[in-house]
Amino acid sequence: MKKSPVKIAISDILLDEEIYPRRSIDQKRVGIFAENIRDWSQFDPIEVEPYPGKSGKYRILDGAHRWSAYKATGASYIRCMIKNLEGCDPLLYAATKAIGPKQLTEEEARTTARRAFQHNPRLTTAEIGKAIGRARRTVDSYIADLKAVILMDLDLKIFRMNALGIPQERIATRLEQTRDIVRSHLGNMATLPKSPKDDLSRGYTVSQVAEKHGWTEAMVWSLALQGKDDLARFRELNWGLRTWDYWHFNDCDNRFGDEWPGRIPAQLIGHILYYFSRQNDLVFDPMAGGGVTADVCLTFNRRCWALDMVDRPDKRPEIEPYYWDMDAVGANLDLLKAKDKPDFIIFDPPYFDKKAQEYEAKSISSLPRHKYLRFMEGFFRQMKKHTKHSTKLAFINADWRNFQHTPAVNEIPEDAILVDDYLKILHKTGWRRTHIIQAPLSSERFDAGVVSAMQKKKILGVTSRYVIISK
Repeated sequence: MKKSPVKIAISDILLDEEIYPRRSIDQKRVGIFAENIRDWSQFDPIEVEPYPGKSGKYRILDGAHRWSAYKATGASYIRCMIKNLEGCDPLLYAATKAIGPKQLTEEEARTTARRAFQHNPRLTTAEIGKAIGRARRTVDSYIADLKAVILMDLDLKIFRMNALGIPQERIATRLEQTRDIVRSHLGNMATLPKSPKDDLSRGYTVSQVAEKHGWTEAMVWSLALQGKDDLARFRELNWGLRTWDYWHFNDCDNRFGDEWPGRIPAQLIGHILYYFSRQNDLVFDPMAGGGVTADVCLTFNRRCWALDMVDRPDKRPEIEPYYWDMDAVGANLDLLKAKDKPDFIIFDPPYFDKKAQEYEAKSISSLPRHKYLRFMEGFFRQMKKHTKHSTKLAFINADWRNFQHTPAVNEIPEDAILVDDYLKILHKTGWRRTHIIQAPLSSERFDAGVVSAMQKKKILGVTSRYVIISK
């Protein structure tokens, strides 16, 4: 059944330049239309669709000049056909409508083709050409440079994920490509690093090579350190190797991982891998955050499967989206039901209460104390269920005491979560602790005024952090 036009307030209709294929509104044409309207001429309804993210508003698909003319006459309403594009690209739909009465100029056609391809690289040149009234070969010339960039970006994503040991089928699913496309790109992996390697051999620094080729520093380090043992990697990275069970790092190494609440020093992950894993081991990071573990695994020749509730497919394709439902923890975790089981788990969860406002709304950091501990118990049970007997676990957490504004003598022990609580849960769920390493936070993060106030009130702060190794 054909839909009838409806009257919509002109003030509720907007021109979205992101989907408008022309360079600008032709004011001469608007003036002619306005005169016709004043002479009681009737125009066809314009076409609109609900404006994404703007409740009660519509954006124009066809009829920008008619809409402008009605506005110019002071009209309050205009007849509209409300369209449901059902997956059709709105820019290309608008372009198709635009070429009817007046062909797009060469500049408009080129700009529209490039914008459409940038928005959706899966569009074919034939689909774009049909919409803008141009031949496929012409569209190819419009977008050739964009295609090259996107193909290189896809190559780099596949290279990175493949280097981290992510299976082809998961790479294809994550990047929304077919397995055949992934397989064809993997064929280029042998030649892809040639130029960065050549620059490294000429004496360029890792950061210079990364900037020149658009690689991350972790990817370039993985090339620079190929064939070296872990000790040599530490030396090349200029990380002092701690020999005792006290790992104190004042700063994060900005070469690894992104800015993130509770970001962990890459040096800490490097030490964990050095002492408790081997090259080519499979590491599982269930709450990957800013990607420090994945970056260090790449640098230290470990495979890595990583998950996080925040999805960043363009910047961090190797971190797959997953939300740990406290009430159904691990129920749908197909990744750990795979044939290849992790050799090592690095679990650095958001700490209880700390930085809760900086994490996503569903972060476990904001759970009540009893639910936070219940989550930990469920998580450790699932890890034991879905891993090998030889799998080791590094659990990174800290004592939590409600010390702020409270003198040490007045703290309520029942409100705290201490490392002892985590040790009890690990033992209860079948994990045997083998090492406890102190890795305290720096006290320098407190300014002198805060320290003085704490001392006067006899408040004892918390800088403790522990790495608990279990198997």
